[in-house]
Amino acid sequence: MADIEVRQSNAFMRAYKKLHNNQKDAVDQAVADIVLDPRLGTAKKGDLQGVYVYKFECVKQRFLLAYEYDSITRVLLLLGSHENFYRKLK
Repeated sequence: MADIEVRQSNAFMRAYKKLHNNQKDAVDQAVADIVLDPRLGTAKKGDLQGVYVYKFECVKQRFLLAYEYDSITRVLLLLGSHENFYRKLK
């Protein structure tokens, strides 16, 4: 199996930078899960076609991670709680 390249958008990096260390650990685990099986997330329709959203628990709070993927890359688009998440994603 080829190495998977993980890219981060500026929006993802800004959100990740604001997290506490224990939250970053949960996000890192979610990213590792996506790298292994990108079909874990839910495919979006309409304006967001091609985007997948993976929901996971992060220190007793539900977080969403938006990403796109193909066979060799994973592009992390946005990270955050559900509030205004899809509006920011568009």
